[in-house]
Amino acid sequence: MKKNYKLFYLLSIILVIIFLVILLIDYINYDITTSFPFYATIIFRIIQLLIPSLISFIIGFILNKKNKK
Repeated sequence: MKKNYKLFYLLSIILVIIFLVILLIDYINYDITTSFPFYATIIFRIIQLLIPSLISFIIGFILNKKNKK
């Protein structure tokens, strides 16, 4: 039970890596002639992956603090 916070940290790191890989793939496949701006894709990916990563990191931080008490 004391090591559950590491699972949340690991999940957070995995989500950030996935974000970077998907964003790179989106950049490679992006066609400038489309009317959809690339910054909108970045915002969508942030909502999709980085916000859950941040939430997972915060949960891991809270669990780590509770385990130290």
